[in-house]
Amino acid sequence: MGKISLIIKREFNSRVRKKSFILLTLLGPILLAAIMILPAYIATLPTDEKVVLVLDPAVLLDFDKGKEELKFNYLDPKVFDLKKAKDFLKESGHFGLLYIPTGEGFDPDFMRSKIKFYSEDDLSLSYKNYIEIRLESYLQKEKLKAEGVDPEILARSKTRVSLQTVGLGDQSKANGAVELKMAIGYIGGFLIYLFIFLYGTQVLRGVIEEKTNRVVEIMVSSVKPFQLMLGKIIGIGGVALLQFIIWIVFGLVIYMATIHFFIGDALNSANLNIPGGAAIELSAQQEFAFDLQKMLASINFPLIIISFICYFIGGYLLYGALLAAVGSMVDKEVDSQQFMLPISLPLIASLIVLFRALDNPEGPLAFWFSLVPFSSPIIMMARIPFGVNTWEIALSLFILIITFLGLTWVAAKIYRSGILLYGKKLGWKDLLKSLK
Repeated sequence: MGKISLIIKREFNSRVRKKSFILLTLLGPILLAAIMILPAYIATLPTDEKVVLVLDPAVLLDFDKGKEELKFNYLDPKVFDLKKAKDFLKESGHFGLLYIPTGEGFDPDFMRSKIKFYSEDDLSLSYKNYIEIRLESYLQKEKLKAEGVDPEILARSKTRVSLQTVGLGDQSKANGAVELKMAIGYIGGFLIYLFIFLYGTQVLRGVIEEKTNRVVEIMVSSVKPFQLMLGKIIGIGGVALLQFIIWIVFGLVIYMATIHFFIGDALNSANLNIPGGAAIELSAQQEFAFDLQKMLASINFPLIIISFICYFIGGYLLYGALLAAVGSMVDKEVDSQQFMLPISLPLIASLIVLFRALDNPEGPLAFWFSLVPFSSPIIMMARIPFGVNTWEIALSLFILIITFLGLTWVAAKIYRSGILLYGKKLGWKDLLKSLK
């Protein structure tokens, strides 16, 4: 055990002291937030304004001006026919031409199949959907008028309902924070996926590097190959665990600072009886933060954090052992690709099932994938914020530990056989021989 601890310390200290570790630890939360927020922010940025010519003899669009980045410019049907409109489109340099034919009388089905859009460039999906929705709306109005129904009455009759989820009993899992649970489940599952890939790959590269530099020859003269493999895996895993703990602390500090900034003293005073009957009104931002705090209070964060640590350790050890075995079988990282595909497939499949699990955490697909050890670290983390029975978590962790122990034994045999092999590209047959 003493030799293993020395290897663990060596792997841990050599990586923690690197500048890359310090930079990633400090910038990691910011980069992760940017990955999630930046796409939404980019989607809100204004795009180049495009002007579409509209030849509408039927006055179907009723001179809709379009939207901010897509404007409609109507041509006079008395002056322009389709040919003249096309020529004008080429000369004017407008984005496109929307042609709505009249037909004989008003026939929505005829017009629906004959409407055309002419343009030199492809019409983006968002613009196409916008124009289609507008046309469908006006065609629907004309159909209602033809049936003797006033569209204005139908529009006034539409009512929106905001459904509030209320838990039934003390043991209920429902508390109305579905969106927040989905966000926490996605972040937890994605972080485990990211950490397993990131630090599992470090195990692979570390084994290959030591093997290439012949350092491993000196090391195995003092320790057994199994001790070397286990020490390397645990040491690198400790680095990941330390980084995760630092991120949790950063997250709590940011959360407390945000709540204090948005709410301040008003949050503490809003529920108090103030002398003189005075009442403190919360701003829109404060109300949002107040509701967010209530939703956060309804989620079992200690269970989520403990489960994250357990599933990360189990998943990392499982995949780390396999990647260490792969690293011992090759001399170059490029030669490991043939073995990486079957190891990566369960993780990729887990990421795909993750979205289904967030939508239906109690469904059979999410349940069984949260028990399969190769996918349980990711899928179970997506389910836990919604509330999972204790026996399911215990069974999932038990299967994960048993599988890790079995695969570690298999990986140790491969590692012992391949760690001192040089200059030979090994295939699946060699892998099976090493198991024997």
